[in-house]
Amino acid sequence: MLTRRHLLLAAPALAVVRPGFAEDPPAADAPVAPAPETDTLQAILTRAEGLAALKAIVISRDGERLAERGYHGHSPRDSTNIKSASKSIVSALVGIAIARGLLEGVDQPIAPLLRGELPENPDPRLSRVTIGHLLSMQSGLAPSYARLAASRNWVRFTLSEPFTEDPGGPMVYATASTHLLSAILMRVGAASTERLAEDWFAPVEGFRIGSWSRDPQRIPIGGNQMAMSTRSLHAFGELYRRGGRTADGVQVVPEHWVQTSWEPRTFSRHSGDGYGYGWFLREIGGAPVRFAWGYGGQMLYIVPSLALTVAMTSQEASPSAANGYRDQLHALLSDIIATTRRA
Repeated sequence: MLTRRHLLLAAPALAVVRPGFAEDPPAADAPVAPAPETDTLQAILTRAEGLAALKAIVISRDGERLAERGYHGHSPRDSTNIKSASKSIVSALVGIAIARGLLEGVDQPIAPLLRGELPENPDPRLSRVTIGHLLSMQSGLAPSYARLAASRNWVRFTLSEPFTEDPGGPMVYATASTHLLSAILMRVGAASTERLAEDWFAPVEGFRIGSWSRDPQRIPIGGNQMAMSTRSLHAFGELYRRGGRTADGVQVVPEHWVQTSWEPRTFSRHSGDGYGYGWFLREIGGAPVRFAWGYGGQMLYIVPSLALTVAMTSQEASPSAANGYRDQLHALLSDIIATTRRA
């Protein structure tokens, strides 16, 4: 859980994004100026053309599509690698697996589920790592993605790596954690994680995973290298905004899992943002926001207090935190929130 001490250590806020904990240098893209009091949503989206990396935006409120736009030759229908924004989708799959009785719950240890992949003399702390630790990035296992991708067996490699923190300790963001979840889902679901997603999300109109890369053992990469359109990402966000239900009332993700996923369990040492089960948490434009974030600026924002869902996709080849681009997308959302409130 986030504590007062954590928040005090996190420091001052940006003008339009609170709490503002980023330490990024000024961005190279043209800045998005704050929205005037009389600004319209279309004016905001036109001004966003100054963001060179931006590919598409889809915005809805209370289920009504307010606007969508493609940028720089792209369309909201185009497929994009959503990178780590897919960690929120893996989290949803875990919640469904628990509801179906395939997993016991977030306190279930992972070692028995991955027994065949454990090293010969495993670190005793492996027995303490739980499903929940993997979801909240508190497993203490954090090999770099480059080293993970270079290994012959991603699951075995991760389980053999030295711990960087004790299980349940500080957040250490790593795709290795969500990849272990993908491996676990395959084992308990007796199908590939991609097939499980296809079946379990079938009732969700407009949601489709275009492609999903796999590791050498053919396990879909948990929390990375997943392609879908901006519209599809938005459809997933709408599912969560409605408490896990489709527009016609089918309960796909348990409602309590949606709320559980949005409870702060730790915080990012880099941005200061809270983190739940696959979702970042912060205040933007004066409203509590839950968001999925992928490398390059793949963003899915949900603002429950305004029934607002905003999906943004970007060029995936460049970082978004170190160059300040992520903060520009937060600022863009802040303008959208301000305009939505006045509507």
